[in-house]
Amino acid sequence: MGRVNTPILDDKSKIALEEGMKNGKKHAFRKRCQLVLLKSEHRTSKEVGLILKMSDMSVNGWLARYKSEGIDGLKTKPGRGRKPVLTKAEDEAMVLEAVKSNRQRLDMAKAEFEEASGKSVSRDTLRRFLKVLVVDSSEYGVGAKVAPIPRFTNTK
Repeated sequence: MGRVNTPILDDKSKIALEEGMKNGKKHAFRKRCQLVLLKSEHRTSKEVGLILKMSDMSVNGWLARYKSEGIDGLKTKPGRGRKPVLTKAEDEAMVLEAVKSNRQRLDMAKAEFEEASGKSVSRDTLRRFLKVLVVDSSEYGVGAKVAPIPRFTNTK
């Protein structure tokens, strides 16, 4: 049996970890806070790994990062994951222009955007990006007066 690498937590850091475990925005951060708290109870890395469904190597890695960087070391660092193909800052104007000129034909708008920007995007990516551009009604707040969307009916 290997040695148990137990972090020594003072009251302030224990409270911060418990708060992070209960109210952290990201699931991964909450799980990592729980990892450190479990390790502070003199549990082995294998026990903690079984509880949290991760390998003992990952447990030791996150514990080492906590010891070197503190609670901020448990957060996922920026720059991870795939970068977006379309961004609001760069592509919003060109996408809207292409959609305005081809209102009912998304494939035509896609082709026009690809020609103008030099970027290749899928139809689904373009649709998801257009959804991001739509103003969310929750921005108006509860009880705000928002003009109703006009409904068109056939009157023959």
